[in-house]
Amino acid sequence: MSLKAIVKSVISGDTLVLRGRTGPQGQSPKERILHLADVVAPRMGNQTREDEPWAFESRDFLRALAVGKEISFTSTHSFPSNDDVTRDFGTAEIGGVDVASEMLKNGWAKVKESKRDPTEDDIRKRDIEAEAKAAGKGLWNSHGPQARAVHQTMPTDSQAFVSEWKGKSIDALVEQVRDGSTLRVRLFMPDGEHQMVNIALAGVRCPRTSPKQGEPSEPWAEEAKFFTESRLLQRSVRVIILSLPTSIATPFQAGANSAPPPPASIFIGTVLHPAGNVAEHLVAAGLARVVDWHAGMLAAGGGMERLRASEKAAKEKRACLYANVPTASASITHSNGTANGHARVFDGTVIRVWSGDQISVIDKESGKERRLQLSSTKGPKLSDPKQAYCAQEAREFLRKKLIGKHVKVMVDFVRPRDGEYEERECATVRYGNQNSNIAEQLVEKGLASVVRHRRDDEDRSSDYDKLMAAEQVAVAETRGIHSGKEQPAVKPPVNISESGARATTFINGFKRQGKVSAVVDYVASGSRFKLFLPKDNQSLTLVLNGIRAPRTARNPSERSEPFGQEAADFATRRYMQRDVEFEVDTVDKSGGFIGTLWLKGENVAISLVKEGLASVHSFSADGLSWSTQLYAAEAEAKQAHQNLWENYDEAAEQAAQAPPVEDDPGRLKSEYLDVIISDVRAENGFGFSVQILNTEGIATLEKLMRDFSLHHRVAHPAPPNFVPKAGDLVSAKFSDGSWYRAKIRRASPVKKEAEVTFIDYGNQDSVSFSNIRPLDPKFRSLPGQAQDARLSFIRLVASESEYHADAVQRFRQLCEGRKLVANIDYKEGATLHLRLIDPNDPVATQDPLACINADLLREGLASIDRKGCKYLGAYPHIMSKLQTAVAEAKRDRAGMFEFGDVEEDE
Repeated sequence: MSLKAIVKSVISGDTLVLRGRTGPQGQSPKERILHLADVVAPRMGNQTREDEPWAFESRDFLRALAVGKEISFTSTHSFPSNDDVTRDFGTAEIGGVDVASEMLKNGWAKVKESKRDPTEDDIRKRDIEAEAKAAGKGLWNSHGPQARAVHQTMPTDSQAFVSEWKGKSIDALVEQVRDGSTLRVRLFMPDGEHQMVNIALAGVRCPRTSPKQGEPSEPWAEEAKFFTESRLLQRSVRVIILSLPTSIATPFQAGANSAPPPPASIFIGTVLHPAGNVAEHLVAAGLARVVDWHAGMLAAGGGMERLRASEKAAKEKRACLYANVPTASASITHSNGTANGHARVFDGTVIRVWSGDQISVIDKESGKERRLQLSSTKGPKLSDPKQAYCAQEAREFLRKKLIGKHVKVMVDFVRPRDGEYEERECATVRYGNQNSNIAEQLVEKGLASVVRHRRDDEDRSSDYDKLMAAEQVAVAETRGIHSGKEQPAVKPPVNISESGARATTFINGFKRQGKVSAVVDYVASGSRFKLFLPKDNQSLTLVLNGIRAPRTARNPSERSEPFGQEAADFATRRYMQRDVEFEVDTVDKSGGFIGTLWLKGENVAISLVKEGLASVHSFSADGLSWSTQLYAAEAEAKQAHQNLWENYDEAAEQAAQAPPVEDDPGRLKSEYLDVIISDVRAENGFGFSVQILNTEGIATLEKLMRDFSLHHRVAHPAPPNFVPKAGDLVSAKFSDGSWYRAKIRRASPVKKEAEVTFIDYGNQDSVSFSNIRPLDPKFRSLPGQAQDARLSFIRLVASESEYHADAVQRFRQLCEGRKLVANIDYKEGATLHLRLIDPNDPVATQDPLACINADLLREGLASIDRKGCKYLGAYPHIMSKLQTAVAEAKRDRAGMFEFGDVEEDE
């Protein structure tokens, strides 16, 4: 009786392996072996014996003829078997063609010698054989078989073989299917040799079949094996070898001195059939799972993406291995949903880098700060000495790439609270025009490793395969944590603000440098920052000059001042971990440096004041070159009722700024004097001297000068060996030929001359020793009548300015030799700070604040001296007058404002 079956494989040119149809539940069909009766073909070799001549060609002819096709066969008799596989002798037909006759016809088999009397069928077969022999076909080829080497074992030097053939397509034949994803293939090498290798399909793993009879296989293992066998066994394919079966190295393991690997028993590769990649079909059928760590091998050609797409389809159908796949994390809904009440996908700005795998982002829409863990990424630990260097590098890499930058965030899952670890949103963070995944870049540089998730763990990065591919690149290039090298120990930065004494030693150096580059390491309050100087590995505390920000609570028992926390939050969000510049003015007693901080040209103090999160500290602000902008920023914040000024009352402030009563302790009591400018000095800085007229001293001076003139009409030679010394009171002859009382400022015995100040008039001159006499005691009793003075509140334009000469000349026109009224606003040692008033000026009779000081400002020949006049805050009504004068000068482009506001450049 004729039976039907499918040819599973061909053992040799006269033996076939047959299988039945698949069972109703997808069970693997039973198999039997059929030996073709009355013919014999060469036997194939194995690891213990070589192929017989023409064995491969004979088998390959029958393979091409029969494998995968339906066959009709008749069993003449069966052999007893030691296993469950039936062994038959018989005949077979494929499509009506007798298989044995076809083999004889093409010379790939011989008629078996028989002792029985020949039948008609035997005679027919011998005639067919004779025809093939006469034609020199197959085994009867007179030239003999092609010489070739068949290597039945894996290559001895596995690494060299992979290096030579990696990524190259090699023609092959699948000889055996061990399980759904493990094959034994015959590689047809270009030199004609045959190389047998074991191949694990890249990117997938099927359940393992039992190696021993009677033992159960893993679930779905037999189905997976049959799936691959029915499609690939003894089919021509193309094999691309990708790698040795080495898993990703553990970070920080020593790689330089490791022993060479032993010969591999299997390679990882891709097996391509004309119908496609069987691995993708296995996954789509639910008979294989995706192997995460193969992502690096398949990333370049998009192979991993196709496998994931197949996996997704299998999960949706809940096919086979995926029948009980868990649903996605409950904390994350669909792609446009929310994560724990917050938007899952959002745009934001990075304000802080906590470590090599954690950042804080301000949600652009809600304005809330969200602390994020980079999904499926694990950074090195700063607390581990072996990892500290890479941990610092990873944190700095994130800081430079992300801080202050706009990012796009997709929350992949929420990691629940676990012991001491808080609940954390885990996200994929992208930045830049290329939408680069920052985690992928970290991993590729060897500054982070990829978390190995459980097979059924769906809480992972949406770019997990790319992360795995990036890690494989880092491992191959031995970068960062995969280098195996001993990294230098991380040295903690030196705190130069440890004490006031220590800080003082650095202040001169900072002043010489001007602006110094730094990184904001910590924000203690709105106006107090901890800066890190990478170049010198130093840290310091910087307190902003000119402002006062409300204090924040330093511990739970304290309470912050109003808007103290808001000021600190503003400074943290805007300046934390940014590259900044600072300039030092002085140092406080605790070691904090007092100065100015800039972020890309933005003055931090001005920004805080403009936001209403700090107020101007007049005493320190008035000495700053940019105090005008500071006061303007405060005025703007007051007008807008920003934060500190939410209850600001302009009328109340104006009342408070009314001219103070005379006994106001913040200023000197008004003291108006009649004076005359006796000397004006433009060299070595502008200055002048005055004589106070409304005193008895002037009348006495007039009498003294008459007596002094009479005294010097008689020659009084200098005593022998008289040498004037600094500080001596003397008689000195002025350039007009008259003698006056003077004081030696400095003397030069070499030049025999001295620099003197004429104490009754204030002018200075250089006088030779021959024109100097000791001052007679009778002329010593009257104190010098000239007093050094300077203008209150203002300073003339600098000597290097083209307007300096105009300013000095204008001062001379207004003041020199004229009787004026002066008010002493401040005393600095022997120098008087004077507000000069012209009694003949009609404006001065109506405006009590009118003065020559304001006139010089109005003409653009002077500016408010915020550095040299520390008392500005004690005269707010006068300051308002002076600021108005400056504004008028700018409006009229007077003097130094001719070509613009030069104060903006200061």
